[in-house]
Amino acid sequence: MTRSELRENVFQMLFRAEFHNNEDLAEQIELLCDGFYNLKEDDVKTTTLKSEEIDEIKNRTIAVVEKISEIDEKINSVSVGWKTSRMGKVDLTIIRLAVYEILFDEKIPNPVAINEAVELAKKFGTDDSSSFVNGVLGKVVA
Repeated sequence: MTRSELRENVFQMLFRAEFHNNEDLAEQIELLCDGFYNLKEDDVKTTTLKSEEIDEIKNRTIAVVEKISEIDEKINSVSVGWKTSRMGKVDLTIIRLAVYEILFDEKIPNPVAINEAVELAKKFGTDDSSSFVNGVLGKVVA
């Protein structure tokens, strides 16, 4: 699995977590991961998703969720007129993941975190999502 695919899976888990209590997070992660194991034979993920990759997705998701307050504080400090409470869930989830990578993951260079977030926004967001995500993250690293 590429780093981009890993990031996309973490994004999907984080997005799912937006609609559940933190107490339910472990169960939601398990449900989604069970789906990885129960794919049809002809699904490409069956041959490419390994148990250590699933563990990495789980661990990364939990790490981001544990830092949500700090991440949201940083986002709110740089976004003028668009506090986290007003942001769309897709954009907010993408921004949270990228801010986590910028602030807490030294293995990922800031430009890579921003570029990957913009690509996720293009894939999952609205027509304006990629520029919005890029703008907020540009202020985070400034």
